[in-house]
Amino acid sequence: MRYIQLTIHATRQGIEAVLPLLMGYGIDSISVDDPADFETIMEKKNAYDWDYVDEDVKKHPDREPTLTAWLDETEENRQTVQNIKVDIMKLKAEEQYHTFGADADFGRLYVETEVVDDEDWKDNWKEYFKPAKVTDRIVVKPTWEEYDAKAGELVLEIDPGAAFGTGTHETTGLCMKLLEKYAAGGKDAAVSVIDVGCGSGILSIAAALLGCRYVLGTEIDSEAVQIARENVQQNGVASNVKVFEADLLNDVNYKADIIVANLMHHLVMKLAPDAYRHLDADGVFISSGILLEKRDQVAEAIEEAGFDVLEILEDGEWCAIAAKKQ
Repeated sequence: MRYIQLTIHATRQGIEAVLPLLMGYGIDSISVDDPADFETIMEKKNAYDWDYVDEDVKKHPDREPTLTAWLDETEENRQTVQNIKVDIMKLKAEEQYHTFGADADFGRLYVETEVVDDEDWKDNWKEYFKPAKVTDRIVVKPTWEEYDAKAGELVLEIDPGAAFGTGTHETTGLCMKLLEKYAAGGKDAAVSVIDVGCGSGILSIAAALLGCRYVLGTEIDSEAVQIARENVQQNGVASNVKVFEADLLNDVNYKADIIVANLMHHLVMKLAPDAYRHLDADGVFISSGILLEKRDQVAEAIEEAGFDVLEILEDGEWCAIAAKKQ
């Protein structure tokens, strides 16, 4: 069978902007090649326990990050590719007009297309997703890999499918570390969590494994909601975790001890006042998806919403903020 291979050359920040655009078209097979991720693996940041790194990935460490997606070769998808090219041109124009801030750098946003014939294209990306120890206690592993857990480890199985989130991105790891710290308690701890924009459900599942009894995940993408629910079932936490379709905290009539949001910085800033209203007294707001150059801007917005910033964790060019409701 033949497929359209769509490759986009961008900076890491540009890739973060393009990903939701592609998901909006229902594209469910996406691979990101970022040399910064390779550096993280080799430096053993976050105590990642990777078992395998393909030799091809080791070549050209200074290469430009790319995002690759695959679509069935149909007339409809050929038109979709043209629409994507137009949308990416608009995205580049918005960047140049400083819509995303004067310091936004999305890179070239150069699009290449090629028709390929590869029956295994859908599973190629799985070769690079291996078990990883993300925090002191949490190990994230894909459902198709075997892993022998060590004493005290919590193993989280994930199949990201079409949803963004394998747990190995710095922002997810930072959120997990803060969850591990502020969701302290055993299995009987009465801790409630809202995971805003839960994607594949990884943070919701992590909260449940850490002992949180009541976890609510919200996600705007209906396909991601289904994948998250499947991952919740896979990890045996369906009695603790519920996932439903919602835009941020819209239609959520519920207060929690912790709200976690791994989103882009402008969405975190937009969410902060609503997060304050949806937290119980002394509740903690954990947010990430924030580039270091946006750290102070986001922290200020969170404080203006009524929070005291407790701490800011950094990893690479990303940070996460933990803040307490005043």
